Amino acid sequence: MSHRPTRTSGRHRASAANLDCASAFQTLALDCLAAIKAHHSSACAGDVEAVHQIRIAITRLRAAVAFFAPIVADAEWLRLKKEIAWLNGPLGAARDSDVVVEYARRKRYGAWAQRMIGERLDQRQMQNHRALVRCLRSVRTQRLLVALADWIRHGSWLERHNQRRNAEALQSYCTRELDRWHRRLVRRGRQLKTLGASPRHRLRIKAKRLRYMLEALAETGILREQDERHRPAKRLQRALGDLRDLRRFAGLADGSPQTDSGKRAKKRPPGYGHRRQKLFDAAIAAHRDLEHCGAS
Repeated sequence: MSHRPTRTSGRHRASAANLDCASAFQTLALDCLAAIKAHHSSACAGDVEAVHQIRIAITRLRAAVAFFAPIVADAEWLRLKKEIAWLNGPLGAARDSDVVVEYARRKRYGAWAQRMIGERLDQRQMQNHRALVRCLRSVRTQRLLVALADWIRHGSWLERHNQRRNAEALQSYCTRELDRWHRRLVRRGRQLKTLGASPRHRLRIKAKRLRYMLEALAETGILREQDERHRPAKRLQRALGDLRDLRRFAGLADGSPQTDSGKRAKKRPPGYGHRRQKLFDAAIAAHRDLEHCGAS
């Protein structure tokens, strides 16, 4: 008989052997919520890494919901999903600002950034972090966190799950869903060389979700060891993410002023073409390795 999820506080994590799909989701989702709360104060104080960790926790939460969607998705999640998107807006803007400022401070790009962008980056970073702090400290965010905790522990999805008979075993479910996510990612990445920015972004999100679910399932012991698909999925996500960041950084120079000679200054950062191609090659290699991974 499978473990029946309880409506308790969830402070004590059940052993992986005793988890079913619903209780596994609760474990993963409550971990994400705890991470958001743990980094809240530091993010409000302007800690760049704390902002990043909250973003990761939200992405992990979304991945967990998507992974267990047949069990947990309900009308309340649709409402919460909209609130999470609202919170993720200023989080994303602050994180994007942090990334491009980090690019601008690199020795390789410093002189180019100063000439092409000037002080606009620091100003934008400050504005975005101030907007984020207002958002994080708002009553709306606090209500969202409370509502998320209540939904994870006591949502109507849980009662519906407990009433079902012959629920699929956790290991069987995870194997099937991981294989399905893997096949979808491989299929959609086969045209990587010709994908535009938007399809590449969607591919990156899928790679990130697969990576995060593999990590979460391994961390909780649901997977006995790290899946072979984890490393190439992580490499694919990072290469596509770095490509996106580089493209955004270079795009900040669009509309740059003319030089003293009356000519437009060079818009692309030093070594842009070479770096872009290197990241493309890395993404293609990661996808190839991912495709060669056998479904577990």
